[in-house]
Amino acid sequence: MKKVTYFHLDTCPYCRQADRVIAELIAEHPDWAAVEFEKIDEYEHPEIAERYDYYANPSMFLGDEKLYESHLFETEAECRRHVEEVFRRALAD
Repeated sequence: MKKVTYFHLDTCPYCRQADRVIAELIAEHPDWAAVEFEKIDEYEHPEIAERYDYYANPSMFLGDEKLYESHLFETEAECRRHVEEVFRRALAD
């Protein structure tokens, strides 16, 4: 299983939405708690963020592969679908 690199900002409402979704999914699937998320605040670590190809937060990667990047006006249902796929991919590797 690979670690998920998760770019976020504390002030981002879409990041808070993704955090809620992650917590809900782990509550529904306790074995998913084994997936490690390395949360990187792009303001605090721009030197790390600049090595990845993304525009919006939250964004999640497995290695160099981008699995999820939020978009403006994204619904919680959309976020949930994407984050579920991130968990599934992380657990499969």
